[in-house]
Amino acid sequence: MDFSPDEGQQAVADVVTSVLERDNTWDALVSGGVTALGVPERLGGDGVGFAEMATALTEIGRHGTISPALVTLGTTAVLLDLASEAQQDRYLGGVAKGSVLTLALNEPGAQLPDRPAVALAAGKLNGTKVGVGYAAQADWIVVTTDNGVVVVPGKADGLTVTKTPTSNGSDEYVLAFADVAVADADVLEGATPHRVNQLVLAAVGAFSAGLVAGALRLTADYVATREQFGRPLSTFQTVAAQLSEVYIASRTISLLSTSVAWQLTEGRDAADDLAILGYWLASQAPPAMRLCHHLHGGMGMDITYPMDRYYSSIKDLTRLLGGPSHRLDLVGA
Repeated sequence: MDFSPDEGQQAVADVVTSVLERDNTWDALVSGGVTALGVPERLGGDGVGFAEMATALTEIGRHGTISPALVTLGTTAVLLDLASEAQQDRYLGGVAKGSVLTLALNEPGAQLPDRPAVALAAGKLNGTKVGVGYAAQADWIVVTTDNGVVVVPGKADGLTVTKTPTSNGSDEYVLAFADVAVADADVLEGATPHRVNQLVLAAVGAFSAGLVAGALRLTADYVATREQFGRPLSTFQTVAAQLSEVYIASRTISLLSTSVAWQLTEGRDAADDLAILGYWLASQAPPAMRLCHHLHGGMGMDITYPMDRYYSSIKDLTRLLGGPSHRLDLVGA
């Protein structure tokens, strides 16, 4: 398969790169039109497909941007796939102007569960979700339940939001639902937690592919210019061998991520590749980041240096995916 970006995907990559090279922030992504990429044209967006949105996430990851971009674009992809046109108009109307959307999927001891414990009965939502990114800023939250998928306002009555720590300093919360009212209009008809989890894993994969690629580029540039014993570090065989391991991990994650995005765009069954992508992210991305840290020496420990953003973001994402043992079990399921 030739997964080279087509003209549209390359244009998206160029736009994101030009925006973030000037200002690596959420506000820049909003003002530069990146958040509007997936929003339907009738709502003031560009109406691009999932493959182009995945391209945008990869480039955002490549720049190590810490922002609500992943949760907002990921939620946008879910709503484009599962929400009615009227629901899209309601939930996506403000995204082009910076409205934050997020997803409440994980539960205590359960990562991306296809059978959530959060209960929806008689129009009331009860239970707990963990690891919810930027929930305090979100206008709308997509919630997977034991009885389908719903969308609730970020300030809904009965919703308690408690901040929890992260490695990269981004905002993450525990959500407690206590008889939160859910109108019939806010139920995504026919949507399943399984489908939501597939789309979110694909979005995380695209973003993570960018994180690993960005760390690889940063490290390669560093060892090419940092000298030891009168020679660039990159000329030492051991350094080159370790960097090649990072390259292999980066290329494999990128290939899987691109394959999954293509399959979802074409309406194909991406279940097998998604399972492998989840395992490869959890098992190979953290070691690749550790090698990048090692090759940077003391510089890699500087929290103001970009390497910290790449490594800490991967730590958070692999935690949310459940770790390598959990993901390996899903490959064999």
